[in-house]
Amino acid sequence: MSEEEEFKQFDEENDTYKVGEKKTVEEYKNLDADDEALRKWKDSLGLGGDVLPLEHPGDERRVVIQKIQLIVDTEPAPITFDLTNEKTLKDLASKRYKIKEKSIYHLKITFKVQHEIITGLRYVQYTKKAGIAVDKIDDHLGSYAPNTTKNPFYEVELPESEAPSGFLVRGNYSAVSKFIDDDKNNHLTLNWGVEIVKR
Repeated sequence: MSEEEEFKQFDEENDTYKVGEKKTVEEYKNLDADDEALRKWKDSLGLGGDVLPLEHPGDERRVVIQKIQLIVDTEPAPITFDLTNEKTLKDLASKRYKIKEKSIYHLKITFKVQHEIITGLRYVQYTKKAGIAVDKIDDHLGSYAPNTTKNPFYEVELPESEAPSGFLVRGNYSAVSKFIDDDKNNHLTLNWGVEIVKR
């Protein structure tokens, strides 16, 4: 089974959420304008502010993942993947970032939304060691309106995990990560990896 098929099967097995009717930003702005609670909710989404220009002229992406940081408690600084840099994207799959066994680590994701509201954004990750699937992650990041001058980007931190320990689990792990929304749109696929090393 290919990684794409594994992802699809995992997604279908774990997805029980039913998507509501899709609306444009303008439709949300005009929705029940006299409802005070709804107005406050729309303001919290940034629907009342000035929407930022596109990341690049003609950019059709709706979710732009700008940066991912791997934050490890045994390291003095986060390992940062600058995803606005083409070289980083190309090099990511071949590099292995060292994590000491039993370290506590988590990901911090910085991204921008443009064009329309994104509902039910998720971070899905499939991890393998020596070609064998060892871990699956499916974290719901939430729903987001296009960024505004007041709120130029979003940051989300995923739950902490502990790196495994012991002779058998040390070594190289490869991961495939995707950012998927309620409409099954895949906004980015990343191939990357880590190496679990002795503490």
